[in-house]
Amino acid sequence: MINTFCKMPLWECSAALADVALGRTPAETVIRGARLVNVNTREIIDDTDVAVSCGRIAYIGDATHCIGPDTSVIEADGRYLAPGFLDGHIHVESSMMGAAQYARAVVAHGTVGIYWDPHEAANVVGLEGVKVLVEDARRTPLKAMVTTPSCVPAVPGFEDTGSAIGPDDIAQSMTWESVVGLGEMMNFPGVLTGDAHPLDEIKATLEADACVTGHYSIPETDRGLNAYIAAGVRCCHESTRAEDALAKARLGQYAQLREGSAWRDLAQLAPAIAQGDIDTRFFNLISDDTHPNTLVEYGHLDHILRRAVQEGIDPVVALQMVTINTATCYHMDHELGSIAPGKCADMVLFSSLSDFDVSLVMIDGDVVAENGTATFDVAPFDYPAWMTDTMHLGIDIAPGTFRIKAERGDGSPVESATVRVRAMEALSGRVNNVERFFDMPVEDGELRADVERDILKAFVFERHHATGTYAGGFVTGFGIRGALAQTVAHDAHNLLVVGSNDEDMALAANTLVECGGGAVAVRDGKVLGLVELPVAGLMSTLPLEEVAAQVAGLERAWTDMGCSMPSPFMTMGLLSLACLPELRLTNRGLVDCRTFAFVPLIADQDE
Repeated sequence: MINTFCKMPLWECSAALADVALGRTPAETVIRGARLVNVNTREIIDDTDVAVSCGRIAYIGDATHCIGPDTSVIEADGRYLAPGFLDGHIHVESSMMGAAQYARAVVAHGTVGIYWDPHEAANVVGLEGVKVLVEDARRTPLKAMVTTPSCVPAVPGFEDTGSAIGPDDIAQSMTWESVVGLGEMMNFPGVLTGDAHPLDEIKATLEADACVTGHYSIPETDRGLNAYIAAGVRCCHESTRAEDALAKARLGQYAQLREGSAWRDLAQLAPAIAQGDIDTRFFNLISDDTHPNTLVEYGHLDHILRRAVQEGIDPVVALQMVTINTATCYHMDHELGSIAPGKCADMVLFSSLSDFDVSLVMIDGDVVAENGTATFDVAPFDYPAWMTDTMHLGIDIAPGTFRIKAERGDGSPVESATVRVRAMEALSGRVNNVERFFDMPVEDGELRADVERDILKAFVFERHHATGTYAGGFVTGFGIRGALAQTVAHDAHNLLVVGSNDEDMALAANTLVECGGGAVAVRDGKVLGLVELPVAGLMSTLPLEEVAAQVAGLERAWTDMGCSMPSPFMTMGLLSLACLPELRLTNRGLVDCRTFAFVPLIADQDE
């Protein structure tokens, strides 16, 4: 794959780089006296210099002969010098920031490139909206490499989205300069059953010699996984058991180990590497979804590296998992992912192989961050009006809207005093949930939340086309009193509301309608925390620091309301993602995600 993400193509500067290596021309920059982390050979080489010109590496060794009167010399003073970090799977929109503000956050922590699946935005504003987001990203040094969203909608026929993407769209997007692959193929059932839609998307990607990224979220590692990989899916981040990750790597699929704000899988997955003597070239570390306050407080891939070492992974192996392994996965290791002559000069300096305390970041030979702060700034981005006008419900929401009638699936009222209902159980720090059953009393012909048993109401409202459609159900696991609402509701990103009483739920929903989307916490008729996300109902227009402060305030509100989950709004946002097991709620109803069928709220007594 030709890399369009470097300052200068290699063919335009190969002769100049050779001249620098031979001492005929001085280097632009020399990093002197580093402990080189060689991810090609898994070695640390002391007292090494690196000479840089044209945004690329020209020479590695004793670079005294490369230094001229105008050469900028950076003294490493024995610090480790490693390739810049690459995140192999990320949704920028989950940071609640625009791409440029996101770049400010992650570059400061050593991230030089991301493989970005913008399917959150695509579900709301389509590929035209994705183009706008990429334009914002290009204002920064971060290499923002896009994988075109493959599943918009994520589960056709089970939800309503703001846009739709098909095989022809995928084929056209493969001509974009920013695109390097296909976003996570969540429709693995379609791949396995021979559905033409996902298979044609994969075909268009492979014909473009690009990478197909995956989402195989079931604990099956035999025929289904073999078929999924054989269809052309090169990597997958949906492993929650060590045996799943190991099975994928054994079959030549890159197992991407996730550690984000809410989905923290490393503790379960690290033993696949740490407790065995295996070749780790088919393993990556990725973040998937990270909130702004996590980025500010803990960092990005530097934080994940720390966590990997804490879980027993060798630090140089961990560094390979965010550098050369990632670049190789995307067929870009000839340009990115290691410190070698001819490659892009994307490098980081840090002092500790346990803390990964990044003190300098270089992209294309330019210093872009020092001591945890980006050296570049960005002006506010001017979004088109249609990207900030996405709240179209088609109905007025009132407390009575949240009434759940005690009716069976055919609409007939129940006559018994109690009924058995199915509910979603949200699990802390996990992407999957569990279907639970509760016996609930019928009061005045309706079913009500039961705070004492932590059984809350949950509703999803379509917000893209003013259809007025919505559905309700029950959820357990959050433990709150009051109401929560958000338009970050994967993947259709409709309006999702959870609460213990109808009045607070109505206030929460209407607060977001009025501000154009976001996330809010309400109790006793008062707004306790609010993050306004007017761009597609997913992203703020504010700087990183202000968004992080708002999100931290919302987390405190959740805690005050009784929830102890980390980044709980991320877990809440998955209640509507109908491609993850077991039970989900969309604007069309409850979905059993094991059988991909709608199911009634009131269950049979023997279920």
